[in-house]
Amino acid sequence: MAGPLPVGDPAPEDGHLPASALASTSPLSAYIHVPYCRVRCGYCDFNTYTASELGDARRDDYASQVAREIEFAARVLGPSVRPFDTVFLGGGTPTLLPAADLVTMLDALRTRFGIADGAEVTVEANPDSVDAEYLHALKAGGFTRVSFGVQSAVPHVLATLDRTHDPERVPEVVASAKEAGLDTSIDLIYGTPGESLDDWRQSLDFALALDTGHISAYALIVEEGTALERRIRRGEIEPTDDDLMADMYELAESKLSEAGFRWYEVSNWARSPREQSRHNVAYWVNNDWWGFGPGAHSHVGGVRWWNVKHPHAYAQRVNSGVSPAAGRETPDAQARDLEEVLLRMRLASGLPINAVDAVRRADAQALVGEGLIDDIAYEAGNLVLTFRGRLLADYVVRRLTD
Repeated sequence: MAGPLPVGDPAPEDGHLPASALASTSPLSAYIHVPYCRVRCGYCDFNTYTASELGDARRDDYASQVAREIEFAARVLGPSVRPFDTVFLGGGTPTLLPAADLVTMLDALRTRFGIADGAEVTVEANPDSVDAEYLHALKAGGFTRVSFGVQSAVPHVLATLDRTHDPERVPEVVASAKEAGLDTSIDLIYGTPGESLDDWRQSLDFALALDTGHISAYALIVEEGTALERRIRRGEIEPTDDDLMADMYELAESKLSEAGFRWYEVSNWARSPREQSRHNVAYWVNNDWWGFGPGAHSHVGGVRWWNVKHPHAYAQRVNSGVSPAAGRETPDAQARDLEEVLLRMRLASGLPINAVDAVRRADAQALVGEGLIDDIAYEAGNLVLTFRGRLLADYVVRRLTD
């Protein structure tokens, strides 16, 4: 299970939002968190639960619970309700639920809010949790995209991550998704303890052979309190060193760009702008989103809040007709400016120079000289990371914000 929730102000039971938030006209996205997993992966600190951890919470009633929160959210927004431009079902493993349950939640969004024409509607899936019939049911229910959590094609790397799927089955389910008419994306993780550069090359080649339009490659972060962190602390395995991590990222950029992919965010590549994850871009440009489900976070008109974590507590609240929010906050202008730098500097579109003050513009000019910010983009008024800048993105952001 994930760490503690943020510390914030009390959240009103009626979900009331200030007039300034209700006046927002930002594009609106929906995130639905499905907190169930068959087994707990050793590296994961997401808000997820196996069957033995659920207590009295009912998985078979989950779609109805989320539908109640969707109805509650529509009442809170009132006349400010607007169609969702993107929808994302994540977890956990959403596809542990029947396809009909996922469609039920999507239908609730459609009924109470509306879903914009041409909206991107994505579901995360483990390769061993779906088949052709399931994927066709998702497409028929209104889903447009599936993101497969492949992570690696190398058995010993998957074993270290506690992933249970068989890599040999991945091409079959990706082909079934395409046949159903769904766009496909592959998630990979690099830097697993014991993973070599050749192992990572094998995973990249495997992902490219699947001929999807989108590939994510995330550096493994060893989170405190996870099983993987405990194994490293006990000396059972050694963490991957920074130089190898950098080599792995460089290899990803090389192979993906040669195959026609272009980076649009530090950890994400797409073959065309249409195949980028519009939902994730909505987060990075700080659009509005409403998060449904236990532990989900929301942001509407500058107000942020987060739901109670455990599915049982969540069910009690939504079934009682009160907000499932555990707390909320309204960041001040300084915090919002900091967040804009943190998020937009990860994008290939970059950050407008006028988004930072005069002192930081001098730092930005120095970063150009260090080869970390693109000189041509800088002359055009934008701060965009070079390839070397992507490797040192955290350093660049610190220079622009400290």
